[in-house]
Amino acid sequence: MRQANNHSRFHGRVQGTGQLCAVPGCNEPGEFRAPGVRAPGFDGPGDYRWMCLEHVRAFNAGYDFFAGMTPEEIMAAQSPIAGWARETRVFRPDAGIDQAPRWNDFADPLDAIAQRARARREDALRRQEAARRGIGPEERKAYETMGLGFDADRKALRTRYSELVRRFHPDRNGGDRAYEGRLQAVIDAYNLLRATPAFGG
Repeated sequence: MRQANNHSRFHGRVQGTGQLCAVPGCNEPGEFRAPGVRAPGFDGPGDYRWMCLEHVRAFNAGYDFFAGMTPEEIMAAQSPIAGWARETRVFRPDAGIDQAPRWNDFADPLDAIAQRARARREDALRRQEAARRGIGPEERKAYETMGLGFDADRKALRTRYSELVRRFHPDRNGGDRAYEGRLQAVIDAYNLLRATPAFGG
């Protein structure tokens, strides 16, 4: 007896599609959906094709999900939490625009919105000031990493560098490797800035 939803005991089978198997020369009903030529991507979910049971089994047997991946990518894809480790841009609270407010830090949501607006204004002013001084984006980021104003001199740079190296050195943080990245960013920023004319480079 045919089931009401047109599915049989074979997983994924859809009867009565009116499609023939997509494999050339096969005249069997196409009752199983398989990925098509166009893969899912930015432009949409991709396409698919219908195959008979015999050919969809052959397709599945030859399908390699890991084709083209490096060993590290394969290990990551096999992780039990694969796909959950990060949020896609559209589902992040800020939709990839900028940092979302820490709502729990505010009694009134309007205060959070006002602070966010102030931060945007301050960032815009800082960009304008950097441009006025001839400071490019890479240098501006280095200033931010060091926590320095654009009027800092060589002594301030060295003092701040020493402070941050002591703060982020793994030996001072129980060997926490998370601080190694921050330490490296500080070292890179320091080396970049000390070579610029503003610091006598």
